[in-house]
Amino acid sequence: MTSRILRPVRAGRRTTQPRSAPLLGVRLPLAAAAVVAVGLTAACGPSSSQSAGASSPSAAGQSSQTLPAGAESASPSASAEASPTAASSASPSASAAATTGSTPAPSRTRGTSAAPKPARTSAAPAPARVPGPGYDSSADAHKQIDAALRAAKADGRMVLLDFGANWCGNCKAADKVFAQPQTTAILGASYHLVKVDIGGDSSANSALLRKYSPSGGSYKMPVLVVVTPSGTVRTDTHATGNPALTSDGINSFLRKWAP
Repeated sequence: MTSRILRPVRAGRRTTQPRSAPLLGVRLPLAAAAVVAVGLTAACGPSSSQSAGASSPSAAGQSSQTLPAGAESASPSASAEASPTAASSASPSASAAATTGSTPAPSRTRGTSAAPKPARTSAAPAPARVPGPGYDSSADAHKQIDAALRAAKADGRMVLLDFGANWCGNCKAADKVFAQPQTTAILGASYHLVKVDIGGDSSANSALLRKYSPSGGSYKMPVLVVVTPSGTVRTDTHATGNPALTSDGINSFLRKWAP
């Protein structure tokens, strides 16, 4: 069993020897064959098994060289990522981002902006002058009315024409109400009062009465006419009738036709 097993091994070993050695041993003498065999062995080098063994280290060496080369080609990139140069190149942006993230943005304070100016409120105009009781027969009523209309255009008040006479009882009653503080305040705030004497022989004043109270006929004094700044008549007591010549009656009339 042992010899049978060893035979193939020996045969295999014989096959690894160069085929030229047995041929030379047959032709040449035995001594010359041994010398030639030794020379051929030295010239041809190791057997195929040895050459395979020798080639395997070279291949292994090549493979071992190839793997480190790949490892080296990969290692520089990895080392580049962890290298101080890459860290230093990335550190400014990272530090800048960290700086901008940590540094608070300057807040805009509204205190420095100018405060809004308060709206200007127009002051109330001074109260208009309220003439005293009675009627001035020497006054130029036409000029007084024109001046009142100009003032009304400036301040937006109405013009109140009071046609009467000094001897008229109702006119005296109306004067007493005009002199009361509440009525005086209404007149001063909303009207320019012009008193026109129609109890004398003044044709000019009579013409003014007919201009602003054109209905004609018999006039019951006082005749109160409210005129707009443009000269338009709003109401005429000769046509509508006089209010009650009391504080309530006259104040109600003045408030009704105020601007």
